Formats: sequence, structure tokens, C-alpha cells
Amino acid sequence: MNKFHFVFDKNKKSQNFKKKLSKIFKNFSPLKSSCIVVFGGDGFMLKNLKKYYKFNKPFYGVNCGTFGFLMNNSNIDYLERKILKSKKTTISSLSVNCSYGNGLKKKLLAINEISIFRQSKQTASLNISVGKKQIIKKLIGDGVLVSTPAGSTAYNLSVHGPILSLNSGKLAITPISPFRPRRWKGKIISNKSIVKIKNLNSKKRPIAAVADNVELRNVKSLSIHRNKKINIKLLFDTSRSLIKRIRSEIKRQQSSRR
Repeated sequence: MNKFHFVFDKNKKSQNFKKKLSKIFKNFSPLKSSCIVVFGGDGFMLKNLKKYYKFNKPFYGVNCGTFGFLMNNSNIDYLERKILKSKKTTISSLSVNCSYGNGLKKKLLAINEISIFRQSKQTASLNISVGKKQIIKKLIGDGVLVSTPAGSTAYNLSVHGPILSLNSGKLAITPISPFRPRRWKGKIISNKSIVKIKNLNSKKRPIAAVADNVELRNVKSLSIHRNKKINIKLLFDTSRSLIKRIRSEIKRQQSSRR
């Protein structure tokens, strides 16, 4: 017998599915389930990936949001059969060590991206290093983000960052509205690299860091690297492969640049 743990967002569409499915399926605990089924949008999925990844279960998403890049379509006919026939895709995450406030430290987990934003009307002033090499001595602008391949079609794409294939072994560093150097487009790096970002003027130019949907304010510095211990398994219908969707976005990006 297949055992599922269902998680529903609070929006109307998700709640309607909850009413229907509660009459058909028993909602097992995450520990006893064979799969965690998430009803919502991409943001809700990211929230639950972080909440439940420690159970080492695959996730199957049903889109009840807008775009639903990490989700399957909202047709729940033969849901159990669809889950059993779905294909597994493994995505990695970023571990972010932050220094903030008055000597405080915190570790964040980012599945799509870690974004660094100016926190006031003043532009951010950032120093960026990859490994032992300083790639930008002083970036002045609204901020910068570091994206995984899975997140490269999300916020990273909206700020004109590159789309990365899922198995590329790369990360994207993309500036957000850079003022100086104005023409810097960012950099694609190995996912084995450690990225260090330092706020050069934390008193006058405070910054915030956002790991997917978790925000930390008054950040002084960050150290970002791929978390090798956390590999998240997503399930997709054969007609909705994440790899195919990313390839499709890459083609669109290439066409728009011609």
C-alpha cells in the first residue's frame, strides 16, 4: 500500500482539493509516508521542501499557484497512478553562513537562490570573492544573487541571469540593477566553489539576505557553498519533466537574444 503525506496551501484551490482527497486517502505522517504531496505554488513548495527534506522522501507537487515551475499540473484524476509513474529528479541546495547584527551568526538553506538586497534608499556596496579570487572589488547597486540550476529560471532569470541546465554543475552569480560596474553581467562558477560576499559599508548601506523565502536583515557578510549532504528528490509527470522545462527556457532565452 502506498502511503502519502498531503500538505495543502491555504488558497481556495488547494483547500478544495483537500476536501476531495480527504474522502479518498488517509493522510499519513511524513515519517511513515512513501511520498510527500504538496498542493500550492512554487513558494509553498520551497517552504515545504525545507520543512520536510530531513525525512528523505520524494516530493510530488500539484500546482495551485500561478506558474508552478516545480509543480505538476492540477489534474488529480488517477493521482496515485500518476505519482507511481512519475520520474525522479534530484536537485541540490545552497548552505549560507551569515554574519549579521551585532556579532550574530546564522545558517540558511537556499534551494532556488540566495538574494542580497539593499535595505534602505542607499545602494548596496559589496565585495565578492570566489574561492581565493576576488571577482568584484566593489559592486554598487541594488544587490546580487547566487542561484542554483533549479532556481536559475526564477528570480535569476527576471534580472537577466543565465539559465543553467540541471546537471551543469554550475552556480550563477547575477547582479541586481548594478550601478558600478554598470556593464558587469555576473559570472557562472563551479558548484564546488565557495562564494563570499561582504558588505563594505554596513552602517550607511545596510543589506538583507533572502534565502528563497526566509529573510535576514542587517547582514555583514555571507559565505555560500553547495550543500553536498542535502539532495532533494522531486517527482514529475513524464509530460512535465523539469529538465525539459529548463531546456525549453534556455531555448527561449537564446532566441530572445538573437
